[in-house]
Amino acid sequence: MTKLNPAIADHDHIQGNATARVTLVEYGDYQCPYCKRAHPIVQAVQRTLGDRLRFVFRNFPLRELHQFAEGAAEAAEAAGAQGKFWEMHDVLFETEDDLAPASLTRYAESVGLDVERWAHDVNRRAFRPHVERDLESGARSGVHSTPTFFIDGVRHEGSYDQEILEEAILAALEVRS
Repeated sequence: MTKLNPAIADHDHIQGNATARVTLVEYGDYQCPYCKRAHPIVQAVQRTLGDRLRFVFRNFPLRELHQFAEGAAEAAEAAGAQGKFWEMHDVLFETEDDLAPASLTRYAESVGLDVERWAHDVNRRAFRPHVERDLESGARSGVHSTPTFFIDGVRHEGSYDQEILEEAILAALEVRS
């Protein structure tokens, strides 16, 4: 059984009820077609479970496979500095087949960022340390591919289709009852 290392912290991107009984963590890569496929599934699981679920996303760009993944992760982090991480996160997954730098700028505009500030942060790679921290935590947690999910700190070994993921989360809820 592989455990999440480190635990959820203030610098993580968190959606949902802060006091939810179960936490789902995803290590993802914005250029990964499997992560793109998982994105609407995670959203559906969030809708179904509502306040019972807290969702955390950590960057795990597979640099050797996806040339634009790291830049996209840093772009999402730069958007997060303006309070728009989740908006950029969603756009990046919806457009994972076009993550070239010029496209990222269009996406920054589309989510209402101060594009000049965002571009400055992206160009100086201000959020590279955050992405590196996520990568290191993934490596310590035994992540080798994306998407990789953890439910309450334990690696989910099953499929990530909606039914299987919901069943695993509901099982974790039962344990917590």
